Amino acid sequence: MKLEIAVLSGDGIGPEVTSQAVKAMEAIAHRFDHSFTFKDALVGAIAIEKTGNPLPDKTLQLCADTDAVLFGAIGDPKYDNNPSAPVRPEQGLLRLRKELGLYANIRPVKAYETLLDKSPLKRKIIEGTDISIYRELTGGIYFGEKRLNDEGTIASDLCEYSKEEIERISHLAFKAAQKRRKKLTLVDKANVLESSRLWRKVVTEIATEYPDVGLDFLFVDNAAMQMILNPSQFDVILTENMFGDIISDEASVIGGSIGLLASASVGDTCCMFEPIHGSYPQATGKGIANPIAAILSAAMLLEHFDLMDEANAIKEAVEKALELNITTPDLNSLNPLTTEKVGDFIYDYILNPEDSNINFENIHVGQSTII
Repeated sequence: MKLEIAVLSGDGIGPEVTSQAVKAMEAIAHRFDHSFTFKDALVGAIAIEKTGNPLPDKTLQLCADTDAVLFGAIGDPKYDNNPSAPVRPEQGLLRLRKELGLYANIRPVKAYETLLDKSPLKRKIIEGTDISIYRELTGGIYFGEKRLNDEGTIASDLCEYSKEEIERISHLAFKAAQKRRKKLTLVDKANVLESSRLWRKVVTEIATEYPDVGLDFLFVDNAAMQMILNPSQFDVILTENMFGDIISDEASVIGGSIGLLASASVGDTCCMFEPIHGSYPQATGKGIANPIAAILSAAMLLEHFDLMDEANAIKEAVEKALELNITTPDLNSLNPLTTEKVGDFIYDYILNPEDSNINFENIHVGQSTII
């Protein structure tokens, strides 16, 4: 298969982790005889510095013209510490999602057996957790009308959803549940919000088209509690934009590191894949950022194009790295490897799984001869 992929590395640790995802895909291309072409473009704070625009038109056009987008991270303390800045890195990401029609954000959350003791939650609570969160991405309060009175003392953000916006992501979530454990949980606040009541009404109607999938409901406050008390109860979670943003970040503690969580943002014609962590500016250039979320995002890209064996090859390499403790400081404080070394191991394992398994000790102590 031939794929053209736009690479938007962004800010902070974005370039470091994204380069390891590209490296993993290059190994896949070599092993499975594919042709992947990577084209770099600016986004976020670095784009503001160079062009004055967090999403230059050139970048947007490249994303629209290529088969997929591999995204890094955006954000910079310069803007984080100045909430009144008129131009912000996050504006680029929000516009990118809207312009490309990326209405469904998919975030897998898995408790890896080898990392159960790394989580701040007890092993018995998180064991067996395997969740897929479907978050609506281009509607709701983040995109609704925003108002501030002339005195600057009263502000409002409109949360608005249409039936069509709810329907299109709901069908994706139900279809995903059919391929998993056939359970879908809608997270809303239907006891208070009119928009949530519309969600519940529409999703209930759609559920009749998927009789093999069980549907239940949780208010978002209860869902947040259940995510900590009993996360293994969930299969597919469906929710609106802001609730999904919060719930999926909360779920990141289950795996022991936010550096493990990948995501896909898809629409009818475009798709983008990114780690859910931020730009982590404190770690920039230090080689301590965990590249696994970015690498697993590349695996989700491959899955999107039905390259399941290729995606599984990346996942197997990641699981082997975790099993052998070939990880960055967030998961291995005693004898950590650098971002690049972890990427090197995964690259080598994809190409030579048996040899990598036998010779991992040299890699682990920094004596790898990987090219």
